Amino acid sequence: MARTIAALPAGSRLIDYISLGVIAKFFPLEKVHGVLERTGRASVRERDLPAHVVVYYVIALALYMRSSYREVLRCLLEGVQWLLDPSVPLKVAGKSGISQARSRLGAEPLKELYEAVVTPLAERQTKGAWYRDWRIVSLDGSTRDVADTAENEKAYGRPGASRGSSAYPKIRFVGLLENGTRVLWSAHLAPYATDELTLAQEVVPALRQGMLCLADRFFPRYQLWQAAAKTGADLLWRTRQNARLEVDRRLPDGSYLSRLYASTSDRRKQRQAIVVRVIDYRLQDVPGAEPVYRLLTTILNPQQAPARELAALYHERGEIETALDELKTHLRGAQIVLRSQTPELVEQEFYGLLMAHFALRGLMHEAALRADEDPDRLSFVHAVRVVQRRLPRFAALPPSAQKSLS
Repeated sequence: MARTIAALPAGSRLIDYISLGVIAKFFPLEKVHGVLERTGRASVRERDLPAHVVVYYVIALALYMRSSYREVLRCLLEGVQWLLDPSVPLKVAGKSGISQARSRLGAEPLKELYEAVVTPLAERQTKGAWYRDWRIVSLDGSTRDVADTAENEKAYGRPGASRGSSAYPKIRFVGLLENGTRVLWSAHLAPYATDELTLAQEVVPALRQGMLCLADRFFPRYQLWQAAAKTGADLLWRTRQNARLEVDRRLPDGSYLSRLYASTSDRRKQRQAIVVRVIDYRLQDVPGAEPVYRLLTTILNPQQAPARELAALYHERGEIETALDELKTHLRGAQIVLRSQTPELVEQEFYGLLMAHFALRGLMHEAALRADEDPDRLSFVHAVRVVQRRLPRFAALPPSAQKSLS
């Protein structure tokens, strides 16, 4: 008797079945198992929700922010069932079972998996990812609302408001963005009251030689600049218009060499100076533009990077705002907070969100390479359509992975 071709049940959406394939493509099962072993969170006995399935489940939560915990698990498990045997009865754990499984897993495996896998993706042929020989990256931070519980408020705090305090506790995070692909990596989170400069000190060691890092005027401080420059990356950071930067030598392109000091005392004694190149410029006929923009860079030779080109390049820093908006609105959903009730699970959910974003951005990058397009020309909102077009290439897991998930 001929085998019946598996079909999607009536009323189901294709997106219900792509989640596992998308996630497993970028976070292979062997890497998940490796992280669980290193963190001591691998399941020691068979459970309805083994640790590796919970890892995929937490990442899948970001794809279904408007759905209940059980509905997300149903979507994930139906995807596995569809890949294996549609006739096998589906057992979906209750909310309590899901919560217990997430608590057993904790945040550490998700954070370690994120740090091990999520890195810049751009290849030499990726359009919009490079300036000359530099990979363009940006440094920035943002905040996110979390569930209004006493534990979350105690751990993270909440900002003040005109009348009392805000409706939700908040986390603050800082990370690096690869401009060409909008991949957000090396992100670190902390309580809302934590200064972004403090978080940035943890982030900038991820910079590497061959990168050109853009940053807003909030970040140029002597210690942070020094730490970032020591990585071998080049920097192009905006600074305040009134920053004290004496002209040491004018350069042919209109920029000039100057020095940064850690303190007024060091400036007075001219010790421990960091030589920088300064670029001052104006934006003509641009509504809302400020009178003068001032940039600092580690690229001291104007022949390597003319001032006019760097001034134009700096405004690509806006790419990170777009990526942060993708996390805030298009994945999370407008007016939806990170829903975990405890700080441990908030951190777990946060890194799951970043990994879901990475998986979608990775698929968009692949599609852009095949089409010889700039990834910016692909709509994040319609990324699922890109996944659907490429479904035959990644919807099914390899047999070894299928066996492990059964």
